[in-house]
Amino acid sequence: MLLKKLSEAYGISGDESNVRELLRRELEPYAEEIRTDALGNLYIIKGKGKKPRVMLTAHMDEIGLIVVGYEKSGLLRAAKVGGIDDRVLVSKPVVVGPNHIPGVIGAKAIHLQKPAERKKPLDITNLYIDIGVRCQEEAEKLVCIGDYVAFCQQTRELGTNCLLGKAFDDRAGCAVLAELCKEDYDLELTAVFTVQEEIGLRGATVAAYNVYPDVGIVLEGTSAYDVAGITDTGYVTRLGGGPAITLMDSSFIAAQKMVDFIVSTAEKLAIPYQFRRLTTAGTDAGAISLAHDGIPGAVIALPCRYIHSPVSILNLADFHHTIRLAKGLLVAIAEGGLPLERTAEKIE
Repeated sequence: MLLKKLSEAYGISGDESNVRELLRRELEPYAEEIRTDALGNLYIIKGKGKKPRVMLTAHMDEIGLIVVGYEKSGLLRAAKVGGIDDRVLVSKPVVVGPNHIPGVIGAKAIHLQKPAERKKPLDITNLYIDIGVRCQEEAEKLVCIGDYVAFCQQTRELGTNCLLGKAFDDRAGCAVLAELCKEDYDLELTAVFTVQEEIGLRGATVAAYNVYPDVGIVLEGTSAYDVAGITDTGYVTRLGGGPAITLMDSSFIAAQKMVDFIVSTAEKLAIPYQFRRLTTAGTDAGAISLAHDGIPGAVIALPCRYIHSPVSILNLADFHHTIRLAKGLLVAIAEGGLPLERTAEKIE
């Protein structure tokens, strides 16, 4: 299962090569053109020269850590890469650097903490990475300053039609986009697996200028808060409710015609859908929509519990419905179901 392989691959922001090569091997047989830009985005192009030009993106990078120093004891100090809640870090297994040195995130044992310390959550400055060596010299032989630190989590099925794994934000979107690349459409499709989304939408900024599409659609993993202690109005999304349509986030506001187009396509295909009821966080759509003279866009998100942590849960029915909806949108766009207009002459 490609989603399992993608979830278990390591690809912190700025170090996405493992994920990129996995996708390149998977999709090379289906691509008319395949290339990588200087920043590391992977482009899969099909139907070149046809109209309209559609770009779909999903980001390859995941949140993680980066090594910033050594203790004399051989323990490693690290900083966060992307948005991580410090409270989820303690005792998590990790791999460090290109050789995937195994380790664990450690902290002072509770028996040794003073009463005042126990009342405060530990932050990254109070944590370290233990790779099982005895001194700094041994650590330096295995790990360099600047090595990335990724969470280590096996992907497996869970409960009723659910999947547990890491980095579903946004390896789930990558898996959806990969499936779309395996079929042909009567339009020019550029699928871009972007880099560095978690630290500022950087890959999408470059890709949008390179491709300059008529429309851009982002495939994302998003928060599902359908858990204990949260009322249904605070769920944001819920597992099993179908793909989520973003109305607004901190980087992007969807045009009403795009929202209506997605809703009508989902209803025609009898695909369940929901709206993402949260206006914070950013997505690649924020960068894409501002490129050139403006690019109409949309975000279709796959609900995931516990994103931006070492492990998440998604619903496999939502995953397959997201693939169906995205395919339906491409077919509908090819048939002229989405009016596309520009207010300025396109720069070739």
